[in-house]
Amino acid sequence: MNHTNLTEDDLFSCYNPSVVGYRYFAVLWGCAVTITGTVGNLMTILAFTIDPHLRTRFNLLIINLALADLLYCTILQPILVDSYLHLRWRTGQLWCRIVGLLIFLSNSVSVITLCLIAGGRYLMVAKRAVFNRVFSDLGLSLLIISVWTLGLVSLGPLWPGYVFVPKECVCSIQRKTYHPYPTILLFFYFFVGLGCVGTFYLLIYRRVQIASQALLRYRFSRRSSRTKPATKAEDTNDSGVGSSMANTCSCEMSSQADLAPTIHEIYCEKSSQSAISGPNTKSLPNIVTTSLSPTPAAINAASSSQCTDSGDGKEMKHVTRMCLAVFLGFVCCFVPFLLINIVDKHNHAPRVLYMFCLNLTWLNSCINPVLYAVMNRQFRQAYHVLLTRAAAPFTCLWNLKRQFC
Repeated sequence: MNHTNLTEDDLFSCYNPSVVGYRYFAVLWGCAVTITGTVGNLMTILAFTIDPHLRTRFNLLIINLALADLLYCTILQPILVDSYLHLRWRTGQLWCRIVGLLIFLSNSVSVITLCLIAGGRYLMVAKRAVFNRVFSDLGLSLLIISVWTLGLVSLGPLWPGYVFVPKECVCSIQRKTYHPYPTILLFFYFFVGLGCVGTFYLLIYRRVQIASQALLRYRFSRRSSRTKPATKAEDTNDSGVGSSMANTCSCEMSSQADLAPTIHEIYCEKSSQSAISGPNTKSLPNIVTTSLSPTPAAINAASSSQCTDSGDGKEMKHVTRMCLAVFLGFVCCFVPFLLINIVDKHNHAPRVLYMFCLNLTWLNSCINPVLYAVMNRQFRQAYHVLLTRAAAPFTCLWNLKRQFC
């Protein structure tokens, strides 16, 4: 009996003289992640609920990411902090397997959701009609359910393999038992998944650059092909009415690929003329076609870039940058942990280094609300409203105290 208990204590212990002092830093780190992540992700979900401007189809993916982070911060992180504080796992083998499964489930859902966010942003920029079909209300519901189902189905077969890993002081997969399945999952989720996310954002950046260059060529060709009176009218448009033209053409963003270039140019030109001259003014001279006339692809790209100059286009750019920052934050948090597990096959690295790299992954579950607040105006305003409402009772009590004093 004593031998069995001693063996179990050794099995669930991560004690080592080199980490005795470090554990207090890890505990403080974990407590900060628990508090920040729980409050921040709850505020994200509540902001989506109370603000009608945030209740969009695309933001449902942001909420799904917040749910995965909330699962980690609220339920899993306190258990991990307890194991670091006592340098042993105190809840038994069953909870070790449950916690290990939930940790990997939360991370896998985060990776797949990041892929859907990046893919959705690309379709929104490049193929709006496809985006509307795939990311409809029904399509989004099915996608979110499929994300969690895929995570459970892929990680469920590893149930007996979740064991306590002393060098990391956490329950994880014993890769030797199920080799090469855990390696395949690791490659699929992190390398293929994150690679796809990076590819989508590179495609978005390339398309925006092409559209910007096409817009410059398009404006130059139009100015050079006009007569002097038309050039004067164009100058008037650039000085103050350009936004009207952009807003008029913005309605064609989703269907510009289906329009003939000549029809599209005439339509935009007539809209520009009506914005400049008014309904009772004679129309301006027609465009003289020259060899500098843009290609259909250039016209479509220019129209898309003109649309991005409007308020909605600027907002879309800000949201895309925010999603890219979320992806880069995920990569920065997980890459050190992945690298040390791949490079150090013979466990020669110090145990403190393993623990520190694992502690970096904790940050991923709490930094997203901070990025939303910094980089998205609508989320920032919704957070301010929530904090104001939460602080209202304390403000009233403080004012009453000052009055009586």
